[in-house]
Amino acid sequence: MELNGTRIIAADRATVWARLNDAETLKACIPGCQELTGSPEEGFDAVVKQKVGPVKATFKGRVELSDVVEAVSYKISGQGKGGVAGFAKGGAVVTLADVDEGTELTYEVEAKVGGKIAQLGNRLIAGFARKMADRFFDNFQVQVEGPVEEEAPTKT
Repeated sequence: MELNGTRIIAADRATVWARLNDAETLKACIPGCQELTGSPEEGFDAVVKQKVGPVKATFKGRVELSDVVEAVSYKISGQGKGGVAGFAKGGAVVTLADVDEGTELTYEVEAKVGGKIAQLGNRLIAGFARKMADRFFDNFQVQVEGPVEEEAPTKT
């Protein structure tokens, strides 16, 4: 399955790049992430708990960065095993570009699943994958920009 999208982050490209390579930021952005250790140079080890349809699993996996072009793009690849629930593996190419509003972040994701999770069907898995990608980038935007301040109601 393939997903892609674009986000405008209200921060300069150097800041967005630094946060994309920061373990604490990534841990805060990955839905269900219990643990994330490592570095961009050595790779990251992760523990993620997720529920896909009726299947709950704790995935343990490894994430590595490749094709790194400093402050421009990289490919992030990972795989995780969730015991009897199955496995997930995939990658994303992330590209940054300067825009008037800050930084345009573009991503192209490719993911594969197997085992019990794969038996749930493509529509359920595709919807779940889209939701997880959206949540990751929503979380990332908040981590970089800070929480959105709600406007106070005006008195009439």
